[in-house]
Amino acid sequence: MSLPKLSKLDLQIMQALWVRGPLSIREIQESFPDRGRPAYTTVQTIVYRLEAKRAVRRAKKISNAHIFEAVISRNAAQSKLIDDFLGIFGGQAQPVMAHLIETGKLTLEDVQEAEKILRKLSEKKK
Repeated sequence: MSLPKLSKLDLQIMQALWVRGPLSIREIQESFPDRGRPAYTTVQTIVYRLEAKRAVRRAKKISNAHIFEAVISRNAAQSKLIDDFLGIFGGQAQPVMAHLIETGKLTLEDVQEAEKILRKLSEKKK
């Protein structure tokens, strides 16, 4: 199954579910900061759309409230976002890496960690 494309608001709702676990629509809405909090009906619409995309599911019902849980993991969603982003650059990571280095968002520690991961992957392929 391919992962759905997620908007910024989709990801904010998914974040609440990843951090706090299964929640009602009201609890999801209340997880947003007071300033800029979307309306209950907006959150409800987005949750139902996420359900249609198979990103969340109804875990149970308590009285009149449905409790929703994430179906896709944070790691899977992040991987999809990164792959989509790299697609903008023709799949090339070099322009992104150069920008991160130039803006100071990629540290020497980040590079050293990346080297460790690359070494492990290289050893697995042998």
